[in-house]
Amino acid sequence: MADFSLPKDSYFLGFDSSTQSLKATVLDSNLNFVTSELVQFDTCLAHYKTKDGVYRDASIDGRVVSPTLMWVEALDLVLDKLLKSHLDFGKITAVSGSGQQHSSVYWKNGSSSILSSLDSKVPLVDQLNDAFSVKESPIWMDSSTTAQCKELENAVGGALQLSQLTGSRAYERFTGPQIKKIFETHPEVYNNTERISLVSSFMASLLIGRYACIDESDGAGMSLMDIKKRTWSKVLLEATAPGLEDKLGKLAPAHAVAGHIAPYFVERYKFNKDCLVIQWSGENPNRLAGLTLSTPGDLGLSLDTSDTVFGITDDPQPGLEGHVFPNPVDTKSYIVMLCYKNGSPAREGIRNRYCEGSWDRFNTYLTYAKPLNVPATDGKMSFYYTEHEILPPLPVGFHRYILENFTGDTLEGVTVREVEQQFDPKFDEARAVVEGQIMSMRGHAERYGMPSPPKRLIATGSSSVNRAFLYIAACVFGCELYTVRRSDSVSLGAALRAVHGWLCSSKGTFVPFSCLHDKNNTSLKCKLEAISDINLVDKYALMVKKRLEIENCLVEKLGCM
Repeated sequence: MADFSLPKDSYFLGFDSSTQSLKATVLDSNLNFVTSELVQFDTCLAHYKTKDGVYRDASIDGRVVSPTLMWVEALDLVLDKLLKSHLDFGKITAVSGSGQQHSSVYWKNGSSSILSSLDSKVPLVDQLNDAFSVKESPIWMDSSTTAQCKELENAVGGALQLSQLTGSRAYERFTGPQIKKIFETHPEVYNNTERISLVSSFMASLLIGRYACIDESDGAGMSLMDIKKRTWSKVLLEATAPGLEDKLGKLAPAHAVAGHIAPYFVERYKFNKDCLVIQWSGENPNRLAGLTLSTPGDLGLSLDTSDTVFGITDDPQPGLEGHVFPNPVDTKSYIVMLCYKNGSPAREGIRNRYCEGSWDRFNTYLTYAKPLNVPATDGKMSFYYTEHEILPPLPVGFHRYILENFTGDTLEGVTVREVEQQFDPKFDEARAVVEGQIMSMRGHAERYGMPSPPKRLIATGSSSVNRAFLYIAACVFGCELYTVRRSDSVSLGAALRAVHGWLCSSKGTFVPFSCLHDKNNTSLKCKLEAISDINLVDKYALMVKKRLEIENCLVEKLGCM
């Protein structure tokens, strides 16, 4: 247990600059929640005329952007709200934040001088109106860079080689392909850009009054960084655009100090001039911190519209299907992140079709159905995709299988038969969709280097209130499952990272993030929700192995790679 203390009566501020809103969360020196405020872009900043915080360009297929100035104006607005709530800004010791990942900002030549001389009597948006060479920032939803993605993969020998180097194959939403597209289609705009920021480093730049570094965790989501060396890849920089390294600046560890709060905020909001701004990072790295995941073996499940698995490992095995980022709260380990499109919509589809639209009925069927249809003579398994799936890459469709002679003890003598008809609608369909999703999560997490069983399993997201789901997850993964008390894990994680960064700075060395868990607090406490059944764990392990075999055959058959 680490011995540390925070300044008495101090506050720590965490921001979450997401696609649709900017949220601020404040913790005290005991890591207890103090207050929060939220700015919804569509409603609070309606004059930008965004829908869900974005513009969708009908004239260019796949182009999705957000007005950069909207994010600038939101910062003043959320701080104004905190001021009106009588928050004492002078108590804020450190600030950090989260930015929506893969979104980028382009500073015009000469803008650094504007940023360093902000007038506290004039709102930020009025002073930065002409600071950007690209007025509308490409965001993570943009899918207009397919050609550029292919070129970056080819530059290093293929998609797998790019993943092994950077942690991910090329994706349209990633920043490298976006920069490449801007250089190729508008070279005059690129040449008029002196700095390229991610949303995370952009917001940090506003707070310190000069260009902030991109942190290593968020920088990994650009298709430009060597994740093992934690430096920019020369080959990928050259394949993207000339002079790019100067425009990106240096990388920094996520726990590092970006700078002191700028005079603008000291004078306008009465921040303490000694307040530290800790490097901002991306949404998923901050969510990991907010869920208290910090050491190898920790695994989180976000069960929502799209399901996400994220965990920590010392030995990642990057492939074609997921992502690897440096861990923002540890200097040696990595985050593994796997994303599924077919989360709650697939579960809801089964609920609506077979359970009369009732979650209560769905859970009744789920509870009374036999796990894996064992101890009957055959096992059952299904793949339900209402959207084209990312992991694995399979099209819309339902696939049901009978595992003949499967008793749960061995795979010897088991034969697999695909069936056209539905399973028993009163029991098996509900059980099959949930089991199938969770088994896929376990199988692919192990492929990416996550240990089995996990050291800790923590669930979040809208479906994490369903205890029947959580029990199945505990049994499939073979460990205890916990939930967190606060749902706003991203802004909470940012506030905790502000604490962590301040501690590292005050100690003059890296401090393990896990030391925060040792404090007697309420914000970080997790609740035990489910315990695995030891009689089912080995049976699920066999079924996970068989599921991956079936999945590989499906991908090969349908040709979706």
